[in-house]
Amino acid sequence: MSRTLTTAMSNALVADVVRPIYLVRMVFDSSDLNVWSGMGDLSYGGETYTGLGDLLSISEIKETADVQATGMNVSLAGVKSSLVTIAKDQDYQGRELTVRLGAFDSSGSLIADPVIIFSGFMDTMTIAEAGQYSSITIAVENKLIAFERSKVRRYTAEDQKIDHPTDKGFEFVTAIVEKEIIWGRPTGAAGGSGGNDGGTVPMYLH
Repeated sequence: MSRTLTTAMSNALVADVVRPIYLVRMVFDSSDLNVWSGMGDLSYGGETYTGLGDLLSISEIKETADVQATGMNVSLAGVKSSLVTIAKDQDYQGRELTVRLGAFDSSGSLIADPVIIFSGFMDTMTIAEAGQYSSITIAVENKLIAFERSKVRRYTAEDQKIDHPTDKGFEFVTAIVEKEIIWGRPTGAAGGSGGNDGGTVPMYLH
């Protein structure tokens, strides 16, 4: 997978001294959980990331030449109860989780811009509560997993209204399934040739 790096980020990664960091962003319905691999609070992209230091663990991120949906795990230890509440009380399955690789310069400033090294959907979450601090382990699916899931859709009014709530185009589908439709009726006109009485020959559609 190709990466688009800023010039500053490219230079930082090939420098004699590299000061890398990870930023993890978990998106929930009403609020987000943002952590990073350093200490203290870090501002990036208009969001505040809580530092966990070595208590933030990220599994190996695998990439192959083939198109494969390889997942990963993120573990957060020593998480405050207030942050655990966000993860525990909100729906998390299918919500986005993004891991970025960033770096600091020699003055301790964040170099623009951290690059996304993994983006996927949260699958399963295990929370171990222990007093004031707890740990969270999250299994994350690669976004490519969406290509492996079959999408079952129906030509029904209920299914159509999932995307278009006011559309009534499918409301009578079930009523016409067994309906016999006569296409064209005799006109009653005289004349014609070849034994035809000049009327329209009925055609039946089933």
